[in-house]
Amino acid sequence: MTNPFPRSLSRRALLGLAAGAAASTGLLTHLRRAAAQVSVPDTVRIGYQRSSTLVALLKANGELEKALEPLGVKVTWHEFTSGLPLLEALNLGKIDLSADVADTVPVFAQAAGAKLVFFAEEAPSPSAQAILVPEGSKIASVADLKGRKVAVTKGAGSHYLLLAALAKAGLAFKDIEPAYLTPADGRAAFVGGNVDAWVAWDPFLATTQAQSKARILADGSNGLASYKRYYLGSEDFTRNGGKVVAVLFDQLKAKGDWVKANPKEAAAQLASLWNIDAAAVEVANGRRSYKVGAVTKDGLAEQQKIADAFLREGLLPKAVDTGAVSIWQPAG
Repeated sequence: MTNPFPRSLSRRALLGLAAGAAASTGLLTHLRRAAAQVSVPDTVRIGYQRSSTLVALLKANGELEKALEPLGVKVTWHEFTSGLPLLEALNLGKIDLSADVADTVPVFAQAAGAKLVFFAEEAPSPSAQAILVPEGSKIASVADLKGRKVAVTKGAGSHYLLLAALAKAGLAFKDIEPAYLTPADGRAAFVGGNVDAWVAWDPFLATTQAQSKARILADGSNGLASYKRYYLGSEDFTRNGGKVVAVLFDQLKAKGDWVKANPKEAAAQLASLWNIDAAAVEVANGRRSYKVGAVTKDGLAEQQKIADAFLREGLLPKAVDTGAVSIWQPAG
């Protein structure tokens, strides 16, 4: 057999080279492991709002913290009044991941130049938001809202529902008098008789119906507004903290399945957290899909319709290409 090594290489030299190679391989493995460990952040800051059902349950039960323990990751929680300020905080780097926001909210964030990543979605829940009028109101149709004062949360999914409903009735946004209010302030104005109608989403919708006998004028059914909810993250965090995102994705999916399989227990837990009636929560949960899944480009199709509708009404500062976004995908 031909010797593959030059005669000038001694056995000792060969052993030295072999040892060096082994050491280098061991060092490389160590560096790779260290890099992998460094890539997992030690803390994840999660923003949420009152209607963030699945995140509220994970937070209350400490389930996410337990699931992240093997990665050595801590969780801090940050509550916001609605989706728009939540994504503003995400864009400014004040939080890392966002609980669910309505489909309209990322459109406004994109218009403001935010660099966001979609990492999960909830399937459509068109009846989980609606235009409400008082029980004894003479307003019988959306067309009757012309010249009326309507409370709505700017940038929320309910905002697009209002636009779509008005357009279907042959009205423009300028045909009404909008009152931009947070959900809590909108409810107070509605119950106090200071507005003629209020566009709300669950659980605010269900609790107000139960307490004031308010009447639904229109919801998102029949193709008016599908009302999907999205979970988003910052570019930096989703790039470096993919393992954390994967854990949260799995936890959200499992919790969504649990809520639908255990409606009364879920309602009881949420009623305690939100300090509202369990029966109203169960009604609200019945109108939400809570079916968590991966985001796809095709699944974002309605986003462009939403952006174009807001642009036509002068509610966006510029045109938005809603397809120009980043999407995180779970393994497999």
